[in-house]
Amino acid sequence: MNGRTDSLTTPEGGGAVPVPAVHVAGVHRVFGSPRSPVQALRDVSLSVAEGEFVSLIGPSGCGKSTLMRLVADLDSPTTGSISVFGKSTRQARLDQDYGIAFQQAGLLPWRTVRGNIELPLQTHGAAPAARRARTDDLLDLVGLSEFGGHYPDQLSGGMQQRVAIARSLAESPKLLLMDEPFGALDEMTRERMQNELIRICAETGCAVVFVTHSIPEAVFLSDRVVVMSPRPGEIREIVDITLGTAGARGAGLREEASFYDAIRSVREALHGSEPAAVRGAETR
Repeated sequence: MNGRTDSLTTPEGGGAVPVPAVHVAGVHRVFGSPRSPVQALRDVSLSVAEGEFVSLIGPSGCGKSTLMRLVADLDSPTTGSISVFGKSTRQARLDQDYGIAFQQAGLLPWRTVRGNIELPLQTHGAAPAARRARTDDLLDLVGLSEFGGHYPDQLSGGMQQRVAIARSLAESPKLLLMDEPFGALDEMTRERMQNELIRICAETGCAVVFVTHSIPEAVFLSDRVVVMSPRPGEIREIVDITLGTAGARGAGLREEASFYDAIRSVREALHGSEPAAVRGAETR
Protein backbone atom coordinates (compact mmCIF):
# COMPACT_ATOMS: atom_id res chain seq x y z
CA MET A 1 0.00 0.00 0.00
CA ASN A 2 1.01 3.61 -0.31
CA GLY A 3 3.53 4.56 2.38
CA ARG A 4 3.52 7.81 4.30
CA THR A 5 6.56 9.84 5.23
CA ASP A 6 5.16 12.52 7.53
CA SER A 7 6.73 11.06 10.73
CA LEU A 8 10.51 11.08 10.59
CA THR A 9 13.51 10.81 12.85
CA THR A 10 17.05 11.73 11.98
CA PRO A 11 19.68 9.40 13.41
CA GLU A 12 23.19 10.67 14.10
CA GLY A 13 25.13 11.01 10.88
CA GLY A 14 22.27 9.66 8.77
CA GLY A 15 19.22 10.74 6.80
CA ALA A 16 15.62 10.88 7.89
CA VAL A 17 14.12 7.51 8.80
CA PRO A 18 10.33 6.95 8.93
CA VAL A 19 8.96 6.31 12.40
CA PRO A 20 6.96 3.04 12.47
CA ALA A 21 3.20 3.32 12.69
CA VAL A 22 3.37 0.71 15.48
CA HIS A 23 6.40 -0.52 17.39
CA VAL A 24 6.01 -3.35 19.91
CA ALA A 25 9.11 -4.29 21.92
CA GLY A 26 9.38 -7.31 24.22
CA VAL A 27 5.74 -7.23 25.32
CA HIS A 28 4.39 -9.67 27.87
CA ARG A 29 0.79 -9.62 29.10
CA VAL A 30 -0.18 -11.67 32.14
CA PHE A 31 -3.70 -11.81 33.57
CA GLY A 32 -4.94 -13.19 36.85
CA SER A 33 -3.40 -13.27 40.29
CA PRO A 34 0.24 -14.04 41.15
CA ARG A 35 -0.91 -17.45 42.42
CA SER A 36 -2.71 -18.38 39.20
CA PRO A 37 -1.31 -16.25 36.37
CA VAL A 38 -2.48 -16.64 32.76
CA GLN A 39 0.11 -15.50 30.25
CA ALA A 40 -1.65 -14.19 27.16
CA LEU A 41 1.40 -12.79 25.35
CA ARG A 42 5.08 -13.65 25.73
CA ASP A 43 7.97 -11.56 24.39
CA VAL A 44 6.15 -10.11 21.39
CA SER A 45 8.13 -7.68 19.23
CA LEU A 46 6.79 -6.24 15.98
CA SER A 47 7.04 -3.10 13.84
CA VAL A 48 4.42 -1.95 11.34
CA ALA A 49 5.55 0.61 8.80
CA GLU A 50 3.53 3.62 7.79
CA GLY A 51 1.06 2.65 5.07
CA GLU A 52 1.64 -1.09 5.63
CA PHE A 53 -1.18 -3.64 5.99
CA VAL A 54 -0.29 -6.30 8.57
CA SER A 55 -2.63 -9.12 9.62
CA LEU A 56 -2.45 -11.07 12.88
CA ILE A 57 -3.56 -14.67 12.62
CA GLY A 58 -3.47 -17.59 15.03
CA PRO A 59 -5.64 -20.04 16.97
CA SER A 60 -8.39 -18.78 19.27
CA GLY A 61 -6.99 -17.53 22.56
CA CYS A 62 -3.51 -16.83 21.18
CA GLY A 63 -3.60 -13.15 22.14
CA LYS A 64 -4.35 -11.46 18.80
CA SER A 65 -7.11 -9.28 20.22
CA THR A 66 -5.11 -8.72 23.41
CA LEU A 67 -2.27 -7.29 21.33
CA MET A 68 -4.74 -5.12 19.44
CA ARG A 69 -6.15 -3.77 22.72
CA LEU A 70 -2.65 -2.94 23.94
CA VAL A 71 -1.90 -0.95 20.78
CA ALA A 72 -5.26 0.85 21.14
CA ASP A 73 -4.53 1.85 24.78
CA LEU A 74 -7.49 -0.21 25.97
CA ASP A 75 -5.11 -2.24 28.15
CA SER A 76 -1.47 -2.04 29.28
CA PRO A 77 1.37 -4.54 28.88
CA THR A 78 2.68 -6.28 31.97
CA THR A 79 6.20 -5.64 30.70
CA GLY A 80 7.61 -4.27 27.46
CA SER A 81 6.72 -1.17 25.49
CA ILE A 82 4.47 -0.07 22.64
CA SER A 83 4.61 3.14 20.65
CA VAL A 84 2.36 4.51 17.90
CA PHE A 85 4.06 6.92 15.50
CA GLY A 86 6.77 7.36 18.10
CA LYS A 87 4.31 8.32 20.84
CA SER A 88 2.94 6.48 23.84
CA THR A 89 -0.28 4.64 23.10
CA ARG A 90 -2.11 7.04 25.43
CA GLN A 91 -0.83 10.10 23.56
CA ALA A 92 -1.65 8.53 20.20
CA ARG A 93 -5.20 7.90 21.43
CA LEU A 94 -5.56 11.49 22.63
CA ASP A 95 -4.22 12.75 19.30
CA GLN A 96 -6.70 10.53 17.41
CA ASP A 97 -3.87 8.96 15.43
CA TYR A 98 -5.82 5.74 14.93
CA GLY A 99 -9.34 4.54 14.26
CA ILE A 100 -10.84 1.27 15.47
CA ALA A 101 -13.33 -1.14 13.88
CA PHE A 102 -14.57 -4.32 15.56
CA GLN A 103 -16.50 -7.42 14.45
CA GLN A 104 -19.79 -5.81 15.42
CA ALA A 105 -20.38 -2.47 13.72
CA GLY A 106 -21.52 -0.94 17.02
CA LEU A 107 -23.68 1.73 15.40
CA LEU A 108 -26.08 3.78 17.51
CA PRO A 109 -29.56 2.72 16.36
CA TRP A 110 -31.14 6.10 17.10
CA ARG A 111 -28.67 7.99 14.91
CA THR A 112 -28.73 8.01 11.13
CA VAL A 113 -25.81 6.80 9.04
CA ARG A 114 -24.63 10.39 8.81
CA GLY A 115 -25.07 10.87 12.53
CA ASN A 116 -23.02 7.78 13.32
CA ILE A 117 -20.17 8.85 11.07
CA GLU A 118 -20.20 12.37 12.50
CA LEU A 119 -20.10 11.18 16.11
CA PRO A 120 -16.28 11.25 16.64
CA LEU A 121 -16.09 14.68 14.99
CA GLN A 122 -18.93 15.98 17.13
CA THR A 123 -17.35 14.54 20.29
CA HIS A 124 -14.11 16.39 19.58
CA GLY A 125 -15.78 19.71 18.82
CA ALA A 126 -15.61 19.95 15.03
CA ALA A 127 -17.77 22.70 13.58
CA PRO A 128 -21.07 21.63 11.96
CA ALA A 129 -19.95 22.67 8.46
CA ALA A 130 -16.69 20.74 8.80
CA ARG A 131 -18.57 17.68 10.06
CA ARG A 132 -20.95 17.77 7.12
CA ALA A 133 -18.13 18.14 4.58
CA ARG A 134 -16.07 15.34 6.09
CA THR A 135 -19.08 13.03 6.34
CA ASP A 136 -19.99 13.69 2.70
CA ASP A 137 -16.45 12.68 1.70
CA LEU A 138 -16.61 9.50 3.79
CA LEU A 139 -20.05 8.50 2.53
CA ASP A 140 -18.69 8.78 -0.98
CA LEU A 141 -15.55 6.85 -0.04
CA VAL A 142 -17.51 3.85 1.26
CA GLY A 143 -20.16 4.03 -1.47
CA LEU A 144 -23.09 5.06 0.73
CA SER A 145 -23.81 8.59 -0.43
CA GLU A 146 -27.50 7.76 -0.93
CA PHE A 147 -27.91 6.29 2.56
CA GLY A 148 -26.89 9.15 4.84
CA GLY A 149 -30.43 9.59 6.12
CA HIS A 150 -31.06 5.89 6.78
CA TYR A 151 -30.90 4.21 10.17
CA PRO A 152 -28.71 1.18 10.93
CA ASP A 153 -31.64 -1.28 11.00
CA GLN A 154 -32.40 -0.29 7.40
CA LEU A 155 -28.98 -1.47 6.22
CA SER A 156 -27.48 -4.86 5.45
CA GLY A 157 -24.65 -6.23 7.57
CA GLY A 158 -22.07 -5.28 4.96
CA MET A 159 -23.42 -1.74 4.69
CA GLN A 160 -23.33 -1.37 8.47
CA GLN A 161 -19.67 -2.38 8.46
CA ARG A 162 -18.95 0.20 5.78
CA VAL A 163 -20.51 2.82 8.05
CA ALA A 164 -18.33 1.59 10.92
CA ILE A 165 -15.22 1.86 8.73
CA ALA A 166 -16.24 5.36 7.64
CA ARG A 167 -16.68 6.34 11.29
CA SER A 168 -13.23 4.96 12.13
CA LEU A 169 -11.79 7.17 9.36
CA ALA A 170 -13.68 10.31 10.43
CA GLU A 171 -10.69 12.04 12.00
CA SER A 172 -8.29 11.07 9.21
CA PRO A 173 -6.23 8.63 11.28
CA LYS A 174 -2.89 7.38 10.00
CA LEU A 175 -3.58 3.94 11.46
CA LEU A 176 -6.58 1.59 11.44
CA LEU A 177 -6.94 -1.13 14.08
CA MET A 178 -9.43 -3.75 12.90
CA ASP A 179 -10.47 -6.74 15.02
CA GLU A 180 -12.25 -9.29 12.79
CA PRO A 181 -14.45 -6.62 11.20
CA PHE A 182 -15.86 -9.03 8.60
CA GLY A 183 -16.12 -12.12 10.80
CA ALA A 184 -19.93 -12.01 11.10
CA LEU A 185 -20.57 -11.56 7.36
CA ASP A 186 -21.48 -14.20 4.79
CA GLU A 187 -18.71 -15.21 2.40
CA MET A 188 -19.89 -13.19 -0.61
CA THR A 189 -20.34 -10.01 1.44
CA ARG A 190 -17.03 -10.63 3.16
CA GLU A 191 -15.17 -10.78 -0.16
CA ARG A 192 -16.85 -7.57 -1.33
CA MET A 193 -15.84 -5.87 1.91
CA GLN A 194 -12.25 -7.06 1.47
CA ASN A 195 -12.23 -5.49 -2.00
CA GLU A 196 -13.64 -2.26 -0.54
CA LEU A 197 -11.05 -2.20 2.24
CA ILE A 198 -8.21 -2.61 -0.26
CA ARG A 199 -9.55 0.37 -2.19
CA ILE A 200 -10.14 2.53 0.89
CA CYS A 201 -6.68 1.88 2.30
CA ALA A 202 -5.05 2.62 -1.06
CA GLU A 203 -6.90 5.96 -1.21
CA THR A 204 -6.19 7.00 2.38
CA GLY A 205 -2.64 5.63 2.70
CA CYS A 206 -3.23 4.58 6.31
CA ALA A 207 -1.46 1.68 7.99
CA VAL A 208 -3.64 -1.22 9.13
CA VAL A 209 -3.30 -3.84 11.86
CA PHE A 210 -5.97 -6.46 11.12
CA VAL A 211 -7.01 -9.43 13.28
CA THR A 212 -8.55 -12.38 11.44
CA HIS A 213 -9.07 -16.14 11.68
CA SER A 214 -9.22 -16.51 7.89
CA ILE A 215 -6.01 -17.40 6.07
CA PRO A 216 -7.35 -16.38 2.59
CA GLU A 217 -8.53 -13.05 4.01
CA ALA A 218 -5.14 -12.36 5.59
CA VAL A 219 -3.32 -13.23 2.36
CA PHE A 220 -5.62 -11.17 0.13
CA LEU A 221 -5.36 -8.03 2.23
CA SER A 222 -1.87 -8.00 3.66
CA ASP A 223 1.67 -6.95 2.93
CA ARG A 224 2.75 -9.24 5.80
CA VAL A 225 0.97 -11.88 7.86
CA VAL A 226 2.06 -12.30 11.48
CA VAL A 227 1.48 -15.91 12.56
CA MET A 228 1.01 -16.39 16.30
CA SER A 229 1.39 -19.51 18.41
CA PRO A 230 -1.18 -20.93 20.84
CA ARG A 231 -1.21 -19.32 24.28
CA PRO A 232 1.02 -17.90 25.51
CA GLY A 233 0.95 -15.97 22.25
CA GLU A 234 4.31 -15.55 20.58
CA ILE A 235 5.16 -14.59 17.03
CA ARG A 236 5.85 -17.91 15.34
CA GLU A 237 6.64 -16.50 11.90
CA ILE A 238 6.08 -13.44 9.73
CA VAL A 239 5.14 -14.27 6.15
CA ASP A 240 5.78 -11.69 3.43
CA ILE A 241 2.97 -11.60 0.87
CA THR A 242 4.54 -10.93 -2.52
CA LEU A 243 1.44 -10.61 -4.68
CA GLY A 244 2.09 -7.12 -5.99
CA THR A 245 1.13 -3.82 -4.43
CA ALA A 246 -1.69 -4.49 -1.99
CA GLY A 247 -3.61 -1.41 -3.08
CA ALA A 248 -3.69 -2.64 -6.68
CA ARG A 249 -5.00 -6.12 -5.93
CA GLY A 250 -8.29 -7.05 -7.54
CA ALA A 251 -10.89 -9.75 -7.03
CA GLY A 252 -9.24 -11.85 -9.76
CA LEU A 253 -6.24 -12.43 -7.49
CA ARG A 254 -8.25 -15.06 -5.63
CA GLU A 255 -8.10 -17.31 -8.70
CA GLU A 256 -4.35 -17.08 -9.25
CA ALA A 257 -1.89 -19.83 -8.37
CA SER A 258 0.33 -17.35 -6.49
CA PHE A 259 -2.58 -16.62 -4.14
CA TYR A 260 -2.93 -20.30 -3.25
CA ASP A 261 0.84 -20.61 -2.83
CA ALA A 262 0.75 -17.75 -0.30
CA ILE A 263 -2.18 -19.39 1.52
CA ARG A 264 -0.15 -22.60 1.74
CA SER A 265 2.83 -20.71 3.19
CA VAL A 266 0.70 -19.11 5.90
CA ARG A 267 -1.05 -22.41 6.68
CA GLU A 268 2.28 -24.19 7.08
CA ALA A 269 3.55 -21.45 9.38
CA LEU A 270 0.33 -21.54 11.39
CA HIS A 271 0.10 -25.29 11.86
CA GLY A 272 3.81 -26.06 12.03
CA SER A 273 4.42 -29.65 12.96
CA GLU A 274 0.78 -30.55 13.69
CA PRO A 275 -0.55 -33.79 12.16
CA ALA A 276 -1.44 -33.66 8.46
CA ALA A 277 -5.18 -34.09 9.15
CA VAL A 278 -5.12 -30.97 11.29
CA ARG A 279 -2.78 -29.09 8.98
CA GLY A 280 -5.19 -29.49 6.08
CA ALA A 281 -8.15 -27.98 7.92
CA GLU A 282 -9.09 -24.46 6.86
CA THR A 283 -8.77 -21.81 9.53
CA ARG A 284 -11.73 -19.46 9.66
